[in-house]
Amino acid sequence: MKIIVDAFGGDNAPLEILKGCAMAVEQLEVEILLTGKKETILKVAKENNISLEHMEIVDCPDIMDMNAAGTDIMRSGKNSSMAVGLRKLAAGEGDAFITAGNSGAVTVGATFLVKRIKGVKRIAFAPVMPDAKGSFMLIDGGANVDCKPEMLYQFGIMGSIYMKKVMHIQSPRVGLLNVGTEEHKGGDLQHAAFALLKDSQLNFTGNVEARDVPEGITDVLVADGFSGNVLLKTFEGTAIMLLRIFKSILTKNAKNKIAAAMLLKDITGLKKTIDYKEYGGAPLLGCSKPVFKSHGNADEKTFFNALRLTKSYVEGNVAEEIAKSIASLKQENNPESETGVAE
Repeated sequence: MKIIVDAFGGDNAPLEILKGCAMAVEQLEVEILLTGKKETILKVAKENNISLEHMEIVDCPDIMDMNAAGTDIMRSGKNSSMAVGLRKLAAGEGDAFITAGNSGAVTVGATFLVKRIKGVKRIAFAPVMPDAKGSFMLIDGGANVDCKPEMLYQFGIMGSIYMKKVMHIQSPRVGLLNVGTEEHKGGDLQHAAFALLKDSQLNFTGNVEARDVPEGITDVLVADGFSGNVLLKTFEGTAIMLLRIFKSILTKNAKNKIAAAMLLKDITGLKKTIDYKEYGGAPLLGCSKPVFKSHGNADEKTFFNALRLTKSYVEGNVAEEIAKSIASLKQENNPESETGVAE
């Protein structure tokens, strides 16, 4: 399997990206195609004793700025490491693409360079997040601020397929993020989406309030991109805050340090449970080929985890399964319509 990597995407590129790739080559047995400034990649790898074995480099003159408008990838950023990588994926020169770079740019690039699956209305960010019982998928995590009911319905379908194929949950529970659990709660968007999800073949469990999400009551949490991104950032901020407070308590005095040493294994397990970096990032579900967005501040471990999930995404044939489900749904609604895989 060959994974195309934007070597200059993210705050810690290219060093942490290269370290994560080297770890993936060793542990996941994948090949890497790096896009970025070749001279810099070789220099950083040499200075930090990073092996580039099983890695190919495609020289790119530009870098997609983290603060640039998403649409810049089609204009001023068309020769960036991100744009080149996405075009390589579209041309079949790799099995998947991953970047820790500009979220808006990778969404636009995935939509217009790699293309959406035919019938999918919008590509969605779908991060897997920790909860009390393991993890859940949040979809959409911020790609689509304004949504229609049919989009939320498709998010539920795509998220359910991912959790089944990659996370190996046989019948994923699908919930709708809302301001109350009652069916009549929410605005017009939530009412219409609720009706579509309720009448579907999905394992839809109803509305979910934000305060109940950490308890692990759903496997796929469907939301519009605005609400989803607010929840996502709240989760991340809360995890960082709790870990910082916990650390300050355990290192407060000698007595606490002794207690911390005795509980080291459990403390390490707790940190792993609530640390969102354990999941690496988010797939862009609805894209015709696997595209993954890692955290912008990804370090070596985070990027490795993102590569691990990317490999599982490819092996689970998630894009193909989504295409089949969307085509089948379209055929049910309009038996005379044509079906296909990609736009």
